Amino acid sequence: MDFNTIRQLADADMQAVNALIQRRLHSDVVLINQLSHYIIGSGGKRLRPLLALLVARACGYQGDRHVDVAAIVEFIHTATLLHDDVVDESDMRRGKETANNVWGNQAAVLVGDFLYSRSFEMMVDVGSMRVMEILSTTTNVIAEGEVLQLLNCHDPDTSEERYMDVIHSKTAKLFEAACQLGAVLTGLSAEHEQAMAKYGMHLGTAFQLVDDVLDYTADAEEMGKNVGDDLAEGKPTLPLIIAIQRSDAATAAILRSAIEQGGLEQIDAIMQAITDTKAIDYTLERAKGETESAIASLQCLPDSDYRQALESLAWFAINRSH
Repeated sequence: MDFNTIRQLADADMQAVNALIQRRLHSDVVLINQLSHYIIGSGGKRLRPLLALLVARACGYQGDRHVDVAAIVEFIHTATLLHDDVVDESDMRRGKETANNVWGNQAAVLVGDFLYSRSFEMMVDVGSMRVMEILSTTTNVIAEGEVLQLLNCHDPDTSEERYMDVIHSKTAKLFEAACQLGAVLTGLSAEHEQAMAKYGMHLGTAFQLVDDVLDYTADAEEMGKNVGDDLAEGKPTLPLIIAIQRSDAATAAILRSAIEQGGLEQIDAIMQAITDTKAIDYTLERAKGETESAIASLQCLPDSDYRQALESLAWFAINRSH
């Protein structure tokens, strides 16, 4: 299945999610309405809520609480984006100005807090302690991942292991929760629940690794952000970590300096080093391994269009261009 076919499969559920998002975004504070609608409506694949919907259906869920869960996941994701852009001092996301660039850092942080708190109100509405447990743990782990990334920033000694810890906490954890909750809502066994969680964790890891690759290889207009943004912010992502490991001393010194100082002054030399060391190929191979592990986790599910959609989404994560 291609991505559009997958979206069509979940179209009715996704329309319900979008309607719920619009209702629960409402606030009596005008600025909250303006800023939250700006970021929610700024595009994006809505991949995390889509996963929550597809996994629930693939597990045989017949109720409607998966719509609530999908909207909660999107609110949490949006809150992290708002906070991320402030921390990273970003000015572009998805081809538009970031909210902090339009309204300022203070408003962006506070509206991010509003989305977090609104998501917890919605968790209570679902009426499941297990759902609350998973999502509250998830938000805590994401926050830890953000701090870990901050500690790695401008640190050229960041290891592959440390970097993967950041990915698992900061990005993959919300994928994991979105997928795990589909099995929880259906009341499936602990084994099924863990299988869906593993699917999400592996898929989220693959997705982030491909994002790391696209930061050096994608078309800026298609990506909706500037190529080399991670490097400019001093973030040692996997392609750069591998390039340092595989380069000679002189080249490694250039790469290390780029991480320490940030900026794109040496971008040509850095791109050449990444090419020469096959760091992109290495990162893509790791992403492919994660995708294969994700698909293997689906074997406990009966065959259906929804399971096939989940398999296709796993391949989409590593074959996309933006």
